Amino acid sequence: MTKVADKVTNRLINEKSPYLLQHAYNPVNWYPWGDEAFEKARSENKPVFLSIGYSTCHWCHVFERESFEDNEVAEILNKHFVSIKVDREERPDIDTIYMQVCQAMTGHGGWPLSIFMTGDKKPFYAGTYFPKRGRGGMPGFIELLHGIAQTWSTEPEEINSISKQVVQAIEQGNDYQAGDIPGRETLDKAYQSLLHSFDEKHGGFGTAPKFPTPHNLLFLLRYWHLTKEAKALEMVEKTLHSMYQGGIYDHIGFGFCRYSTDQKWLAPHFEKMLYDNALLAWVYGETYQATQNPFYAKVVKEIYSYIFRDMTSPEGGFYSAEDADSEGEEGKFYTWMPWEVEEVLGPKTGQEFCRTYDITEQGNFEGVNIPNLIDTDITNLFEQEKQLLFDAREKRIHPFKDDKILTSWNGLLIASLAINGRILGDTGYIGIAEQGMGFILKNLRRVDGRLMARYRQGEIKELGIVDDYAFLIFGLIELFLATAKASYLKIAQELNNELLRLFWDQTDKGLFHYGNDGEMLFARPKELYDGATPSGNSVAAYNFLRLAHLTEDPALTEIAQQQLQIFGQTVAEAPSYYSFFLFSVLMNIIPPSQLQIITPQESGFEQELQATFQEFYHPEMLTLILTELERAQLTSLIPSLADKKVIDNRPTAYLCHNFTCLPPITDSEELKVALK
Repeated sequence: MTKVADKVTNRLINEKSPYLLQHAYNPVNWYPWGDEAFEKARSENKPVFLSIGYSTCHWCHVFERESFEDNEVAEILNKHFVSIKVDREERPDIDTIYMQVCQAMTGHGGWPLSIFMTGDKKPFYAGTYFPKRGRGGMPGFIELLHGIAQTWSTEPEEINSISKQVVQAIEQGNDYQAGDIPGRETLDKAYQSLLHSFDEKHGGFGTAPKFPTPHNLLFLLRYWHLTKEAKALEMVEKTLHSMYQGGIYDHIGFGFCRYSTDQKWLAPHFEKMLYDNALLAWVYGETYQATQNPFYAKVVKEIYSYIFRDMTSPEGGFYSAEDADSEGEEGKFYTWMPWEVEEVLGPKTGQEFCRTYDITEQGNFEGVNIPNLIDTDITNLFEQEKQLLFDAREKRIHPFKDDKILTSWNGLLIASLAINGRILGDTGYIGIAEQGMGFILKNLRRVDGRLMARYRQGEIKELGIVDDYAFLIFGLIELFLATAKASYLKIAQELNNELLRLFWDQTDKGLFHYGNDGEMLFARPKELYDGATPSGNSVAAYNFLRLAHLTEDPALTEIAQQQLQIFGQTVAEAPSYYSFFLFSVLMNIIPPSQLQIITPQESGFEQELQATFQEFYHPEMLTLILTELERAQLTSLIPSLADKKVIDNRPTAYLCHNFTCLPPITDSEELKVALK
């Protein structure tokens, strides 16, 4: 421990991670993950306490206030343990493997994640949040620390036995058995599973807590498109409307919170994550394209307004998250009382607003109010009034913003912007996506091309994992389809080759979570579950197939088949847990159509063509609009473009499916007929 400006600090003071810096003034003698901590644990024969969280996590803050800022707890930790703090967003490789430990040992997981392990990183006890003293059936943290310290000193053989069993269980859990490539029956099974868990009253799936899980909805849209099963689309629309009406959506400043603590989407933990908003904007945009209901386009624009205003760095990268708490209270920044609204809007309008947005004297959340539209269908009133309330809210003390820039989450947002730029015909979104990609490629690739994971205040840190590669390649493919710029496709291919070199299991196939040049932990998992974000393996499978179809690369087709096969049995057993992976299953069953429109020059006609196919929902169609010059530049990358040329100096569309093309189309009405 050292002193900085009369404050005692621990080793975390030298880190750049906002989460680690939040704990730099704790009396706990925290170490960052590294050799120094583990060498100390081994030399002094002490167990390691590993605490994993992130800067905007509400229960992480509670744990800190109750225990890590407490001198009594710190004294026990400092005497009997070596304590390590990890930011899960900087080191998802560490988080993933120890989260698997927690789930295997307790049947559940979450953050803060608490792991007790040996000096050689072998875990023997796991949990999440612990209150300082036991309550409500939960063990107290102090009692737990005393118990573990006692067992460590008196029963070392018991510790070793448990750690061996845990390691063995984790290794077996990551041993995928190849099966048949999933087919149509797997898609049907996933649909039936989602139908069974669908909440008819409030939308979403299951009971509280409720997560948006946008890839479930994106799968349902694709299933509806494939089968014309009306209920699939109905589930999507009900969920999207209910989430928007709930308090999980910030009606004053826009953007979605991470999840709802209740069944009807009223009360979230108020943290806002970049990845949630990126994926939700994508699904709202696709639903707009599928239904042509302008409500969904409105929500897309509001989500992006929030991101551009609050989550975009001056250099073009995108920040990670905003906290749930401000001034030490959860949701204080976002909640209202009637008098506060009336003070801004005046008595008459203020009372009308409060009636509409469920703001009462009694409160709907711990004595205060979360604005919501759960009991009303009104969505377009009070636009000016909301702006006035936003201006007033801006004067409050803001929640903490985690301003680190993560390659993986930026990749998801770039893809989302490029997709919606095409769907909504908004070139501004595509331009912002290009700025974001430019930032990542400039700042988060080493000189040798190796992708890195995190940027903050000029520091680049941590090797990119499979998610960083897969999500950024996804963004590059979408940017290529939005711009027809050869550079994006070339870089996607470069990174895809690097992905295979670093992560591909040459023996059993599939992609490891971290690269062969990374730190070797006690196991090397292959993550497949599509949780809050889709897994790297799911997104990579999607990338393999799309790149294979775009570039006519048989080697990539073979790798995609191997990816589908190695995970096939696992996906077929419980397909709704792997909803993003099912995009690839669907694409493998029905290869994507390709629409290539060649224009004589940039004459503005491409906007007319954009409007033509904007009306049609073909989520897997690979569509390119490009000039003759761009076509010539791309023929080495996309051989099929070589013989596709402008006819009679008019924009010419080529619509192909299963390696068979329709005759060239030069009339927009004829193109509409073909797309139908």
